[in-house]
Amino acid sequence: MGLPQRLCHDAQTAGWPHTLPMNRSFALLTAAALLSGCQTFAPSAPDGTPPVEDPAAVTTPAQPQMYRAFSQETLLALLTAELAGQRNRFDIALENYVQQAKATQDAGVAERGFRIAEYLGAEQPALETSLLWAKTAPENIDAQRAAAVQLARAGRYDESMTFMEQVLQRQGDTHFDFLALSAAETDPDTRAGLLQSFNRLQAKYPDNSQLQFGKALLLQQDGRPQEALELLEEQPSKNRPIASILLHARLLQSLERNDDALPLLEKGLAQHPDDKRLRLTYARLLVAENRLDDAKGEFASLLQQYPNDDDLRFSLALVCLEAKAWKEAIVYLEELVERGSHSDAAHYNLARAYEELDDIPSALIEYALVGPGNDYLPAQARQSELLFKQQRGDEAAERLSRARESQPDYAIQLYLIEAEAWSKQRNNERAWQVIEQALEQFPEDLNLLYTRAMLAEKRGDLALLEEDLRFILEREPDNAMALNALGYTLADRTTRYAEAKQLIEQAHQLNPDDPAILDSLGWVNYRLGNLQEAERLLRKAMQEFPDHEVAAHLGEVLWVQGKQKEARKLWREALKQQPDSDILRSTLLRLTGAETL
Repeated sequence: MGLPQRLCHDAQTAGWPHTLPMNRSFALLTAAALLSGCQTFAPSAPDGTPPVEDPAAVTTPAQPQMYRAFSQETLLALLTAELAGQRNRFDIALENYVQQAKATQDAGVAERGFRIAEYLGAEQPALETSLLWAKTAPENIDAQRAAAVQLARAGRYDESMTFMEQVLQRQGDTHFDFLALSAAETDPDTRAGLLQSFNRLQAKYPDNSQLQFGKALLLQQDGRPQEALELLEEQPSKNRPIASILLHARLLQSLERNDDALPLLEKGLAQHPDDKRLRLTYARLLVAENRLDDAKGEFASLLQQYPNDDDLRFSLALVCLEAKAWKEAIVYLEELVERGSHSDAAHYNLARAYEELDDIPSALIEYALVGPGNDYLPAQARQSELLFKQQRGDEAAERLSRARESQPDYAIQLYLIEAEAWSKQRNNERAWQVIEQALEQFPEDLNLLYTRAMLAEKRGDLALLEEDLRFILEREPDNAMALNALGYTLADRTTRYAEAKQLIEQAHQLNPDDPAILDSLGWVNYRLGNLQEAERLLRKAMQEFPDHEVAAHLGEVLWVQGKQKEARKLWREALKQQPDSDILRSTLLRLTGAETL
């Protein structure tokens, strides 16, 4: 059965399971030839990693073994496979083992072939060799389990359940959970058939927790959380598997029953106080419930238990930020920087913490240290905003220019950040210059063209606005933002109301709940004299997004209908929120003769 134990387990080289050191290969080849047979392999680790030598399995002269005879052709093929593996020719190694597993029908060779195929992620050879192994070693629980898993991966669920049941009968650990998860993306009929198989087995083994857990997972995957929950709630509360407790808690959370999930996890922790997954789930649920001090304590306890887990350290820092414990957050974030872990996110959040402590110089330093990645552009935008607030706009522009040179992949977004910053300062000329410079470099970028169109509107250049927006729509006819912008401008700044309405209605069909589009649709109806419809649409927009511009529009529609008192009240509230709103003040001046109420 297989090659001699030492041939497979004397040594390992990187990336290859059970390989031979070259200085011993020929001695072992001679030994194998003299024996003309082989012995069984020790199983690999259950996670698929290459196994190490099992000292108890190595034979000595004092421990005679029984061997079956292999042909010289088989021995040569298997030894070639091992040597090929040492030389990273995994294709040869796998092919030889699969061939010889089929030829010899030997359980050891089949297992060895399966381990290699599993290690390499070769699905079809893994399926073939696992079935051979299960067939030639019918009493081996590992073999039956391997066949069940590989069949599930192949979508052959009924056959997989048959092997799972064999494992269950032998009191082994099953993988009903894997079977359920593997069926998540299948069609409803397949899931329904698998559920029937679970029901059949559950009738035979009503108290089997592994089976209950697998069925609950399948029900969850099938969008039936309440049924899954009821199944788990039937399990005895004592000695429940950790995975079952975690699924139970997750189901309660999905049903918005966090008040029930918390005591469940607390009870689980009382039974399994050192389990990391339980405590981490409990800590995250505490965050979701805004019990931040309790969450901090849990994360701190976990970090003390696992001091090298930087994911925990980062989570604890974020909880501290959420709890406004700025100085405490800084301690953990600086540790991350020192350890070279989550560095960019650590710098970004350090900057946030320093901002809250009003230490702007330190915040600017930290934002500048954020490298390319998810936090890079937010850091650049926030850095620019801080500098502009300090009347250091030219310095902000210089930093953004250097950033464009050092990170050309972000150049377009960095141009947009600078243009927006100048626009917020009401320096539309500088914003215009930035966008023109950007378009020289990226003449057909749609985001730059859209921004130029908005700046052109402020300059009164409606022809350029329309040219840029129509250029965008030629390339993206369903660009709702461009459709709405062009339609609103035509309704607000021209008398082309019918054309404007058509454009806005097209945008509305694409995004029916967008409050900006609802505002535009209300405004064009107002221009067309449809006052009741205009009021309805603008009220809906105001409800969804209480913005000063929407308030100006709705107030005007109310005003012309004789509802001046309600209009004044609406404008008054809007001015409290946006006292420097140009559109509000111009609307008031036009309708009431004064810029204030």
